[in-house]
Amino acid sequence: MSVVGLDVGNDNCIVAVARQRGIDVVLNDESKRETPALVAFNEKQRFIGTAASASITMNPKNTIAQIKRLIGRHFQDPDVQQDMSLLPFHVTEAPEGHPLVHVQYLGENRCFTPTQVLGMILSNLKSIAEKNLQTHVSDCVIGIPIFFSEIQRRAVLNAAAVAGLHPLRLMHETTATALAYGIYKTDLPENDPINVVFVDVGHASMQVCVVAFKKGQLKVLAHAFDRSLGGRDFDEILFEYFCGKFKEDYRMDVKSNHRACQRLRAACEKLKKVLSANPEAPLNIECLMDEKDVRGHMKREDLEKLAQPIFDRVMQLCQRALSEANILTDKIYSVEVVGSGSRVPAILKILTAVFKKEPSRTMNASECIARGCTLQCAMLSPTFRVREFEVQDAFPFSISLAWKGSAPESEEGATTETQSSSVVFPKGNSVPSTKMLTFYRANTFTIDVLYTDMHDLPPGTSQKLNTFTIGPFQPSTAEKAKIKVKIRLNLHGIVSVELATMIEEEETDVPVTASKDVESAMETDKGPIADGMGDGGDVNTSVEANNEPSTEQKSTEMDVDPPKKDAAKKKKSKRKDIPVSENVVGGISQGDLQKAIEKEYEMALQDRVMEETKDKKNAVEAYVYDMRNKLYEKYHEYATDPEREDLAAKLQETEDWLYDEGEDETKGVYVAKLAELKKLGDPIEERFKEEESRGPCLEQLIYCLNSFREAARSKDPKFDHIDAADKEKVIMECNKAEDWLREKKQQQDHLPRSANPVLLCAEVKKKTETLDRICKPVMMKPRPPPPKPAPSSPEPKSTAGKDGEKSAADGAGTESTGSGEPMEADNVDPGEAMEV
Repeated sequence: MSVVGLDVGNDNCIVAVARQRGIDVVLNDESKRETPALVAFNEKQRFIGTAASASITMNPKNTIAQIKRLIGRHFQDPDVQQDMSLLPFHVTEAPEGHPLVHVQYLGENRCFTPTQVLGMILSNLKSIAEKNLQTHVSDCVIGIPIFFSEIQRRAVLNAAAVAGLHPLRLMHETTATALAYGIYKTDLPENDPINVVFVDVGHASMQVCVVAFKKGQLKVLAHAFDRSLGGRDFDEILFEYFCGKFKEDYRMDVKSNHRACQRLRAACEKLKKVLSANPEAPLNIECLMDEKDVRGHMKREDLEKLAQPIFDRVMQLCQRALSEANILTDKIYSVEVVGSGSRVPAILKILTAVFKKEPSRTMNASECIARGCTLQCAMLSPTFRVREFEVQDAFPFSISLAWKGSAPESEEGATTETQSSSVVFPKGNSVPSTKMLTFYRANTFTIDVLYTDMHDLPPGTSQKLNTFTIGPFQPSTAEKAKIKVKIRLNLHGIVSVELATMIEEEETDVPVTASKDVESAMETDKGPIADGMGDGGDVNTSVEANNEPSTEQKSTEMDVDPPKKDAAKKKKSKRKDIPVSENVVGGISQGDLQKAIEKEYEMALQDRVMEETKDKKNAVEAYVYDMRNKLYEKYHEYATDPEREDLAAKLQETEDWLYDEGEDETKGVYVAKLAELKKLGDPIEERFKEEESRGPCLEQLIYCLNSFREAARSKDPKFDHIDAADKEKVIMECNKAEDWLREKKQQQDHLPRSANPVLLCAEVKKKTETLDRICKPVMMKPRPPPPKPAPSSPEPKSTAGKDGEKSAADGAGTESTGSGEPMEADNVDPGEAMEV
């Protein structure tokens, strides 16, 4: 079972895996720890990650970036509209209302949903982990922002399904950071918790989380977030500033050219990083537009003045987190700053002013989320044993349930239905969590899952999450049945109905005794769902009992009477599971998801074919250059003049073809071209290899036959037990091998190097193996064991004069068996016998 943690950021992604010695961040094919979250398309294939980095400048309209900003969002969302103005690729509105990305792929216009694009990125991260672990990867934990709505969380799960991944948990990024921080601390208190503030300033969003730590436990106290406040905002401020400056100084409209915009934004990002460590920095771009070079300059204090509105939002966010956590600044133990945008000095000054603590950088700002996700995956995996550490996460939104209930009959006798609702998972509710509801219904009914407060959700988000249909079911009586519904807020932060059960009670006339009463009471208590708060009313809600009542409590509740012989009424509960169906608002259907999986498989197959085609083309090109150099140097003496001329002409012809007609051919054509070249080059190469390897092979054969022949002719006593006929056979085999070798060697010595050899290394090795197989068993024949001497007659044992004293025979080492016969006399040394 794989243990993988994925940090899918807006700009970069990181993959971490668990090993026996700890958590490692995996390097990609370019030996980099961070992989860009990019997908580029062209007429032949797509490029993902680092391979797509060049396309962001060269082909921006077909390179998809920052897809995390679009997934699970509504097209008309103001934040989406603002993001689209910064993105070079084309985005339209799908019939369902979500964004749809348009690119040119395989020579035609193709459209992809953000879920499909995220699935491509996850598929690339999966392959990076598989190459490192050398095994199939399926189970993982994926980090998500705390502000993701349920539809966004479902979109991430669907993207993981497209990539062939099975997320064990969607973990909040700040919670993953807190886990990576706390699990390694050995000085956590056992009673009074310490409060740590985690500030994550990412590429496009900012999250603040207050966490209380105790020994072996973390508990999230409060969240605060801003979806559109991150490091890219500083890049955009610099971009707007220099666009205006270049328009004034160079009469250049940068915004009219997508490629120029991408180059300027990349330069502004580098300038921001330099200003984080230096008070001022220059900006120089060659041939930005119309073959003009541009220059600029920026001071850190000037950037801070331009970005003052951003700093105000940062301060408000920190104050909000502190207020919701309901703690004072003197109760804060530490402030940990992470994220790519956290290196701006002005942000650190704001954090110091709000929390009255100097921000710490004890964690890796870019890798802590991936490490925390991997630790959580290891906790959920049976293959790793991790230090016990409880993670009590908090849900950032408030969830309500709504259902239709029956109102009292009117004067006309008609019954009306009213809409009822109740907050089941309030804001800050622990994740995961389970609640139990009791309904009284006579037929199928529905439950709607709603957001209680829409304040913290993106504009355009539907208040209704999904609708659960409970039923059909048929009560056995005319009255309403008691329905138990188990609602769960799972590890992903998604609300689901785990179980719906109909409970009916019927009375039967049975003779009972006291012991049977106890058994019946215990049987009733073993039901799968605990009762609600009462039987009266339309619906009751209660938290599921996680702990079973003690034995003492059970015995107290049971009324044990003396044995009864008369018949009595007994109530018996019957439980029956009811089917539950779910309708997700704005979710993707199972059929569409399957189509997306199949489409991803087709594109991955196309990518694999193109990569193999490139490899075969490179193999042809490499063979042309390599063989041309060797043909006139290393292989010069091993080829005749006609062979050399023919091969040289063929190599030149193939080189010209590669850069003309063969520039874009199929894999099979390149394979055939390579085979055609090798047909001429392999005989020359084989002659060189044969002569190079012939010497060691001959030495081995000569050593083998001389060793066996000398041993057969030797007068050494260790070979006396071998028959003379066998020795003669060994000598004959050695002489035959020597004669064969002499004849072949004479023929080979008369041949030029450019002729095909007659003394082949394979034949020499085979002759050596044959000689060893025949002669070795003869010369290594073991010596037969010496004959055993006849057993000596037993001698009478002398008796000791006193109890407990041994006889002389016992002292000599002989023992008597049960039949009176001693052990073999070979083991007895008479000189060591003791006299008593």
